[in-house]
Amino acid sequence: MNRTIRIGAVNYLNTKPLIYELDAIAPDARLILDYPSRLADQMTRGELDVALIPVIEYFRAGTYRLVPNIAIASQGPVLSVTLFSRVPWAEIRRVALDEGSRTSAALTQILLRKKYGVQAEIVPLPLDRTAEDVAADAVLLIGDRAMHACLPGFRFAFDLGQEWHDWTGLPFVYAAWAVRSGVKLGSALDALHEAKRRGLENVGPIAAHEAKALGLDAGFCRRYLANIIRFDLGPRELAGMHHYYTLASELGLVRRGMNVHIYEPTAAHLATIG
Repeated sequence: MNRTIRIGAVNYLNTKPLIYELDAIAPDARLILDYPSRLADQMTRGELDVALIPVIEYFRAGTYRLVPNIAIASQGPVLSVTLFSRVPWAEIRRVALDEGSRTSAALTQILLRKKYGVQAEIVPLPLDRTAEDVAADAVLLIGDRAMHACLPGFRFAFDLGQEWHDWTGLPFVYAAWAVRSGVKLGSALDALHEAKRRGLENVGPIAAHEAKALGLDAGFCRRYLANIIRFDLGPRELAGMHHYYTLASELGLVRRGMNVHIYEPTAAHLATIG
């Protein structure tokens, strides 16, 4: 008897095309929805077999393999990862980071320290607190939370996808399907690729449905899913991941000497990146 594959995913707009009809495609799998940071912790505890986790957590774990050619990425603006700031980058001295985020939290620190030469104090922004509740020069928000935010008290709204691309010329990968060591996905691997295929073919219906729940404009949601978010994990995305990892390791945010391994049904092999 085959064991149920436990699949963890984020309940954000940008994940919906990747889990579209997944329950029907993989009826023997169990889909669990949670925040990115919590999914990473569940993977660490062995409570999930495959999960759409923050890329930084893939490198921190060091034992996972990535499902090929599926990711949540951007090449330019991402719209759902925003640093709201009262002051320009160079004047930021205290920044609050959304506790739902880990990849974007590390990206914020990379941009501050590597691009702008700023050593800012880092404080958390709990998931149940608003940006106005913390005393900080800047606040990082991600996902649907960022897309809803206006924050009139903050003069600047820096799109971190745009900041990264302007600086490096590379795509940025926020999350990818990671498979826990020793797990055999079986038919669930094909199911993840089929869900992506169906999701990308049904961006319009997904946008219309999710817009109502989120209180966002349906046209905006469609453009976001069709034109802003990239769902592939190709050579350029892998190069962006590698550069991000290099910078994060230089800042001590991840340990050095990690590589990207791609999941195969029979074995994991080392991907060529960079």
